[in-house]
Amino acid sequence: MNHSFEVAKALLSIGAVSIQPNDPFTWTSGMKSPIYCDNRITMSYPEVRRSIIQGFAALIKERFPEAEVIAGTATAGIPHAAWLAQELDLPMVYIRSAAKEHGKGKQIEGVFEPGAKMVVIEDLISTGSSVINAVQEARSEGAEVLGAAAIFTYELPISFQAFQDLGIEFYTITNYTTLIDCALESKQIEQKDMKRLEEWKKDPKSWH
Repeated sequence: MNHSFEVAKALLSIGAVSIQPNDPFTWTSGMKSPIYCDNRITMSYPEVRRSIIQGFAALIKERFPEAEVIAGTATAGIPHAAWLAQELDLPMVYIRSAAKEHGKGKQIEGVFEPGAKMVVIEDLISTGSSVINAVQEARSEGAEVLGAAAIFTYELPISFQAFQDLGIEFYTITNYTTLIDCALESKQIEQKDMKRLEEWKKDPKSWH
């Protein structure tokens, strides 16, 4: 079993991901989705979070070996960024979605040198907007952002386009395709659901 499949299986087993191809969830944006992912749950399962950090560490060493700082997006990316920074023995910062309205008005908490090579960590990528905002803020404060990494991606075309437009590489430990294959193997969905689930990934706006 490869690590991507192993993590997908773990996310399903602890209920971090739910799949309902015939009773879709409604996201905050109003978009209908057959899948709901809440990777915050992984914090409560030491074995699962260990597996995730192992995946992140391998990914960083392979894709961004020159990384000097690990940055977590607030709030969901913070715990994983902290554990990963500890694993790699690197400094860690976190990036708020907006600057504080009090104190020093910081948006990035922690310390890094100008030009520091940074990797941004998120828990999941849907449209990619939160990571992109974090990348733009880090760049504006002098970081050299090498790329981004997340536990999971829905593999939506809009996210691929957004990262391409920004000129940022992103990688994930597991993804939507692997997850639905895992769900099929564990009989959480049926073969007849697969076409519908694959259609959603290609064009979620047309799905209902």
